Amino acid sequence: MARSKQYNEEEVIEKAMGLFWRNGYGNTSVRMLEKEMGINQFSIYSSFGSKNGVFLECIKSYKKKIHRITEILEKSNNGVIGIKQYFYDFLEFSKDDNGKKGCLVTNTVNELGEHGDPIIMTELKSFFNEIKTLFANNLKQDKNKAQKRIDKQANYLAASMLGLSLASKILRREQLEDFIETAFNNLWLFFITFLSICLEINPELNKQ
Repeated sequence: MARSKQYNEEEVIEKAMGLFWRNGYGNTSVRMLEKEMGINQFSIYSSFGSKNGVFLECIKSYKKKIHRITEILEKSNNGVIGIKQYFYDFLEFSKDDNGKKGCLVTNTVNELGEHGDPIIMTELKSFFNEIKTLFANNLKQDKNKAQKRIDKQANYLAASMLGLSLASKILRREQLEDFIETAFNNLWLFFITFLSICLEINPELNKQ
């Protein structure tokens, strides 16, 4: 008869997530996980298979955690304004007295690059694409936007989100707010430039 687990998996994964978030993937050893999670290595390998297995569970937990702000954007009908609010919501989400700064996913992508474990990198890229799709869906609320422009702006905003995540680890709040305001001012500049080009190509648009 199998022995029942003497720990709650959700609770130990929450502790492991905090450790990965603070230290990074490479700087977190199984022995450190053992100490942080409060379970021995046998239990870690038995439940999660490996350090990679623990981290993948941490990513799932992180997605649930950040869902409280992505859900707001999912339900938003304010287009670009809703996306901008998500950037500000992320600043609050990433702020922690224990030093957990930035986005766990972005931090890990920046650390591992293309040389990370393929399964982990697939999971991280999937998260990035989900956020980009969320941005695109909100941009589509402007019925006057062509799909090509939506795609370009979604890519721009996703890249800006990555920049904000990394910057949030070292910059002050006012500097981060300047970053957000500049990012969205550039988005409006992109729109104005695009519109000007369209009018030059087809002056009849100006008469509509």
